[in-house]
Amino acid sequence: MPRSVNHVASRAKRKRILKLTRGYFGARKNVWTVAKNTWEKGLTYAYRDRRNKKRTFRALWIQRINAAARLEGMSYSALMGALNKAGIEINRKVLADLAINNPEAFKAIVEKVK
Repeated sequence: MPRSVNHVASRAKRKRILKLTRGYFGARKNVWTVAKNTWEKGLTYAYRDRRNKKRTFRALWIQRINAAARLEGMSYSALMGALNKAGIEINRKVLADLAINNPEAFKAIVEKVK
């Protein structure tokens, strides 16, 4: 009796992963083992970079706040210390957005803590 394998399911699994690797370079898109390894490694990169994205954005906000604060004659660290001492609880994301999109409001905050 011939060996029974569920070819329908295994073929569907291969097709699903090969569909996910469309657009990759070279054998990464159409050779099953290479495509599967590439796809699995991509998942680990995605997991890692979801955490790295938070660090990157925080660094960007700090740079924007620092640039805007220096236009007002303060450094980033002096501004954050003054905000903390004044009891103004505003996070870096909102502060950076104000610095870029609403400089008058940012200037008012800096004047309040000076």
